[in-house]
Amino acid sequence: MTQIHVCSLSKLQNTIQLSKAQSVISLVNAGISVPYPLSIPLENRLRLTFNDIEKKLPGYIEPKERDIRKFLAFINSWNKKQALIIHCWMGVSRSTAAAFIALCNFYPEKDERSLAKLIREKSPEATPNKRLVALADEFLQRNGSMVDAIHQIGRGKDCFEGRPFYISVTPT
Repeated sequence: MTQIHVCSLSKLQNTIQLSKAQSVISLVNAGISVPYPLSIPLENRLRLTFNDIEKKLPGYIEPKERDIRKFLAFINSWNKKQALIIHCWMGVSRSTAAAFIALCNFYPEKDERSLAKLIREKSPEATPNKRLVALADEFLQRNGSMVDAIHQIGRGKDCFEGRPFYISVTPT
């Protein structure tokens, strides 16, 4: 069994040290510098740049289907013998959406509501980005069930920054 760790950018270095992760997914705005340590090989880093928005807004970069495709390709090729870190700026919206998407991808037979509830249990602050979830729902052909599951857990507790958490996954 291995783990997916979720954190904010400010907690990235500490989470890498504690988890001994060898793979990192960064979901950040364009122009944000991510200080990857040399211990994370280039081929084990994925950086997707878009704003934390849920609909088109002038001057902002929205997540697109190509981001979902790149994300899924990366997690499907991830060496599940070592931990993976998914982070965004605050560890609340983009990264928690990505963790939920990863779970739905790894466990297609599981009910989306139970996976969303797991995210909520691990992170009371989690407010998964609805645009990312909707894109993945369509791409994974879940017929709105992922969107509904996130709607059911609702908005997380207000916070300045999410607390790091992890979810155990079984390698396939």
